Amino acid sequence: MVTLKRHEIKGRNRYFSVSRKLRKEGKSSEEFEAMLSTLTLEDIIALRLELAARLTRGKIHGILLWKSLPDIIKDATIKAALGITKTRKDAVRILGISERNFKKAVKKYDAINYFSMEEDI
Repeated sequence: MVTLKRHEIKGRNRYFSVSRKLRKEGKSSEEFEAMLSTLTLEDIIALRLELAARLTRGKIHGILLWKSLPDIIKDATIKAALGITKTRKDAVRILGISERNFKKAVKKYDAINYFSMEEDI
């Protein structure tokens, strides 16, 4: 009996990976990602803010943190959705937004250009 391989969808997102991008830039490693995976998202955000404040001696000027949080979170979420899905349609589906809102968000947060080096692979 011959079994047919399931046709795999190869969308534009197949080259998008935040992990691969950061590893190429020397900002991440397998060990770092293993440690990071044990933290909650809240822990990661709090730690990152604490480190930023420590580097500036407690003065994070020029950013209204509370007001900026929705955009920071949406930017990260759009990039993550592109990185974990094979197609943009799948990204729209997991985000639970319309295609129109997705396109606006991708443009607003410049998500495709974030991965521009990845497409050259």
